[in-house]
Amino acid sequence: MRTVKQVSDLTGISVRALHYYDEIGLLKPSEITEAGYRFYDDEALKTLQQILFFKELDIPLKNVKDIMSSPYFDKMQALKSHEKLLVLKRNRLNGLIELVNKTLKGENTMSFKEFDMSEYYKVWEEYKKENMDKVIKTWGSIDKFDEMIEHIKINEAKIAKNSIEAYGSIKKCAEAMKKTLYNEMLITIAEKRKKFEKDCLEDNHPILKELYKKLTVDLSKDPSSKEIQQIAKEITDTAKKDYEIFNMDKKGNDRWYYMSKHYLRNPEWIEAVDKKYGRGSAKFIGEAFKIYLRDKHPKLERLYDKLAVDLSKDPTSEEIQQIVEEISDTTKRNNEFYKGDTGLNYKVFFSNMADVYLSNANKDMNVVDKRYGKGASKFTGEALKFYSENNK
Repeated sequence: MRTVKQVSDLTGISVRALHYYDEIGLLKPSEITEAGYRFYDDEALKTLQQILFFKELDIPLKNVKDIMSSPYFDKMQALKSHEKLLVLKRNRLNGLIELVNKTLKGENTMSFKEFDMSEYYKVWEEYKKENMDKVIKTWGSIDKFDEMIEHIKINEAKIAKNSIEAYGSIKKCAEAMKKTLYNEMLITIAEKRKKFEKDCLEDNHPILKELYKKLTVDLSKDPSSKEIQQIAKEITDTAKKDYEIFNMDKKGNDRWYYMSKHYLRNPEWIEAVDKKYGRGSAKFIGEAFKIYLRDKHPKLERLYDKLAVDLSKDPTSEEIQQIVEEISDTTKRNNEFYKGDTGLNYKVFFSNMADVYLSNANKDMNVVDKRYGKGASKFTGEALKFYSENNK
């Protein structure tokens, strides 16, 4: 057991701050003597360590309390998330230090003012503070939301440059982002998808419960067999009939297609499904849906397939650029259908998308190359880049 002074000396947290943590119920002493002295055991110190991790990531204390008091809070998972976010933060700071050193040496570098993203980040932070429940429903957790922000910060110079070119200023870009974030249609779609996922994992839908059980009873079967394909059809028909997200409009078919891809692409969903039905079940289910839905690909998916069908072609050629233009038009229609007038600038959108493909081009686990062949990510990035630079 340690006194409050000993804990303060050990952690660098002031005695006054520890008293405040006690007052707001964030960190209670393990024991308080009759004389009023506070003592903390090892378990309390572990809790304090978690608090400090969250504090280092600039999460408000009120939110830290809500997160840690949640029945779903997992200490080990939180530590893994903290590690990931702190590494991203460290990499970002290293990049800034390198930029400062280059500036001190007189090298021609972009000034800090040019990529001041404070207005942009302010929109994200205000949204998080005002919509904690919506953030969790949309991104899955506060940690995932913060991880996404850290990824943006790593590439903020490039994003700032593209945003200024497209919107005229970071402030105008932030205003457009705010319109997108506060769009209720997107929030509603995310909530409805989470409802379906929850019902599947918790067996809240009796018919789907039996169908998924029937589908995974023998994972050695051929997912392309008539028996398995019939079950895949029944699951698809049931989901599209009973869940609004899959029948609210003509895009319901597209959303079911992308939902089915979670069984093959989403690590967390794969882990949850395998835990429920047995190891390898997510892959089996995903393969079954992949076969059943092979003729029902969304238009955007078919266009990307068409784009990468022959990687020996010139990505700047008229033929390839016509496909990219179709991708642009389809993306714009889809986004405007769901988001309305968000102010989204498609020139910067495709420029950023191009950067993503090009930055992933040399990665060993490149999903685009794995799907379409070696060089597909670079080819797609170059095609999108050329389009964004030559179309207003």
